[in-house]
Amino acid sequence: MDAQTEQRLRTDLDGSRQDLIDELKRLGADPDSGRVRELGEVDDNFADSASAAAERSETLTLIEQTNERLADVERALARMDAGEYGICERCGREITTSRMEARPMSVRCVECASAA
Repeated sequence: MDAQTEQRLRTDLDGSRQDLIDELKRLGADPDSGRVRELGEVDDNFADSASAAAERSETLTLIEQTNERLADVERALARMDAGEYGICERCGREITTSRMEARPMSVRCVECASAA
């Protein structure tokens, strides 16, 4: 992958990282510690406590999914810093630029991802 493409993907990943951090904060989670300070938009005064519990569960699931996406983005950025970005972690071959552009967090080439 050429340096210009990698720099563009780094910029995209940095933007995604900030968006995910902002989303975690909006959901009431601390992006640094992983702790949930408060569950935003969940009303404890719901007449139906089952509805409140369901909404809390949904929010916690969103936080978990967002944390997973953030970890993927940070891993991709770390691979860039280590000079390993765009190299399949399984077979060691270069991952195609088209795949990296479509899924910048890819750590495996199409063949190895398909085999897993």
